[in-house]
Amino acid sequence: MSFNDSSNLESQPTTWRRQDDPEYADDPEFQRYTTDLSDKLFSLTSNIGKLASQVGLLGTRRETDRVRERVQDLLQDTGDGFKDVGEGLKKVQAWHDLGPSQKYTQGKLNQEFKASLTEFQSLQRQALDKQRAARSALEQEQEGSLSPQASQQQQQQLLQQQPVLADQSEVNFNETLIVERESEIRNIEQSVGELNELFRDVAHMVHEQGQSLDIISENVTQTRDDTRNADQQLRTASRHQKSARGKACCLLIILVIVLAVVILAVVVG
Repeated sequence: MSFNDSSNLESQPTTWRRQDDPEYADDPEFQRYTTDLSDKLFSLTSNIGKLASQVGLLGTRRETDRVRERVQDLLQDTGDGFKDVGEGLKKVQAWHDLGPSQKYTQGKLNQEFKASLTEFQSLQRQALDKQRAARSALEQEQEGSLSPQASQQQQQQLLQQQPVLADQSEVNFNETLIVERESEIRNIEQSVGELNELFRDVAHMVHEQGQSLDIISENVTQTRDDTRNADQQLRTASRHQKSARGKACCLLIILVIVLAVVILAVVVG
């Protein structure tokens, strides 16, 4: 890193410079915009916690129509929220004339967004797997109701003049459930595809930002090491200087004593 590069880096606005000087103050619009994105990301994190609780009920005895409805609503709302924040992060990534503190904020948002999106995508896959398993179970049950043995039983019921309306109602009900599951599965698959593309974009931004932050971190580390070496050299020079002064004082004392002896000898003689 050259001296000119160091001067340019130090001349960029940071939060620790004079806040009353417009030349060094952080961009207020950038601050407001990133704060708003951070608040939205916090809300998405809260949604992820609720979604995890509801997804955990799928496939259990506690699963109800209301649970599946809440899962679908949370998946839809949270997915839309991630797309909205993702577009905001792209705008932050394209922001010009950022100082070190602003670049840190930019990188921090990217990392937090990527981590939250990864967790959300994991819940999407869990919900999708459970919905597919439930649909397969319904289809197997439907096929079982039409097996040869079941058909023979229905024929016997017909011979005995027993109504089979209840069986037909059950078949219709299962078909309705299968259609509902299929619709829910398609919605989740569509959201998964959209967020996969968003994840790739954010991962690319995180990679680019990471390289920039690595360079800054490397420069800071190098400056710290140089400062430590300079301090150590100054301490060593100071010790040598003290040692030299001590030797000079000793020589001066010896010289004074010798001179005094010579003068005393001359006077006595």
